[in-house]
Amino acid sequence: MKKSDTISHFTTTIISGKYRGKKINIPAIETTRSSKSRVRESLFDTLQFDLMEKNFVEVFSGSGSVGLEALSRGAGECYFIEYNKGAYQTLVENIKKLDPTHCHHFFGDSFERFPLILELLAKSPQKSYFYFDPPFSTREGMESIYQKTLALIEQIDPQICQMVIIEHMSTLELPEQIGAMERFKQKKFGKSTLSYYRPNEDA
Repeated sequence: MKKSDTISHFTTTIISGKYRGKKINIPAIETTRSSKSRVRESLFDTLQFDLMEKNFVEVFSGSGSVGLEALSRGAGECYFIEYNKGAYQTLVENIKKLDPTHCHHFFGDSFERFPLILELLAKSPQKSYFYFDPPFSTREGMESIYQKTLALIEQIDPQICQMVIIEHMSTLELPEQIGAMERFKQKKFGKSTLSYYRPNEDA
């Protein structure tokens, strides 16, 4: 893995909203994969104005491109978790460029830090969107990341959840139900797919 001080960067642009046109950095390292603009645009076309004032959690955040897009489009509070030091530094810099007041960033393993996020969200009057983009095939020794990610989603209390979105490889077949969450939409973009879940009304 490259040292954080030798990591090169690319840039991407906030697509719409308050910070439209603002550029943010993306670390050019294998452990982070920024969502393509087409995928992000489709995601927020689906969420539209329902996102206003809601919490948004980007669990494997990398540079924070999805969560910061949510912030630009009206999300109230945004939460980010990233374990790679170089990516985390980039995330913090990107947040400083836009709005550090309404962003909460956590350094560490998403699987270990996620319960802390859930505790914070339980105290919020607003429901939350959860965005998972786990690097399924990019971390050596992380073959179990898929099952571990599903286990995280099973921890989410449906009372605090508005929606769960998973960006994953199109070759992966996700279950129709994960804990109290039920899939209601799926859209493919070549090698990537967005799967949308919401709390089961019977949960």
